[in-house]
Amino acid sequence: MRSDVTHFQCRIEEGIAHLALDRPDRKNPLTFDSYAELRDWFRDLHYDDEVKAVVFGSNGGNFSSGGDVHDIIGPLTKMNMKELLAFTRMTGDLVKAMIGCGKPIIAAVDGICAGAGAIIAMASDLRVATPEAKVAFLFNRVGLAGCDMGACAMLPRIIGQGRAAELLYLGRAMSADEGERWGFFNRVVARDDLLTTAQDMAARIAAGPGFANMMTKTMLAQEWSMGLEQAIEAEAQAQAICMQGQDFHRAYHAFVAKEKPVFEGN
Repeated sequence: MRSDVTHFQCRIEEGIAHLALDRPDRKNPLTFDSYAELRDWFRDLHYDDEVKAVVFGSNGGNFSSGGDVHDIIGPLTKMNMKELLAFTRMTGDLVKAMIGCGKPIIAAVDGICAGAGAIIAMASDLRVATPEAKVAFLFNRVGLAGCDMGACAMLPRIIGQGRAAELLYLGRAMSADEGERWGFFNRVVARDDLLTTAQDMAARIAAGPGFANMMTKTMLAQEWSMGLEQAIEAEAQAQAICMQGQDFHRAYHAFVAKEKPVFEGN
């Protein structure tokens, strides 16, 4: 998997990709280029077996302030409808690429996590935060609808319809305490423990059955639009496929031998 990226940080070690936006002096805003490069990176990740999990971290005390006011917001005010739609589809494609990448993503959120930054955290599979984290879906505050990059579909599924509506209508920040109580954050830890906690979670995932984890992520996304009977049948098929994998056999033989299974992702 490529780590020689230009518009964000990327380091790959022991099956874990560590990402972060790289403009800490401005609270890590997104640009047209970083949107596109992140989209392409996550698309490519689907076909890469080296990376088993992703940690999308903070940088300089903040996760991301969202779209850059000067590099994105200003130019958008001068675009025609066709150009604007191309942009909004491109940002949505980043979320679709994250969902479809086949690898669990852990967002490690510190400080400001706003706008598109909040969307990236939302689109991750797991989220840990510091007490200083503030998450704001602030599209309403800049004259836009809250329905950005899948927020109206995904956020209610994470924290509930009423709570999502409050954040999307008011554009106010959700504190770390609220985020944990509402189920947005899996865990809130001290700032010094943030990266270690996210890395430990990623390491546990990376040591697990990679193909089965991919199937879990796939079904979590696909079953949103299924009825219960359809979902149960889809899970029966998915599990039967996993039962043909060698990791299932490795787990059985390790259990019989009273050993810890060593998964190889196939």
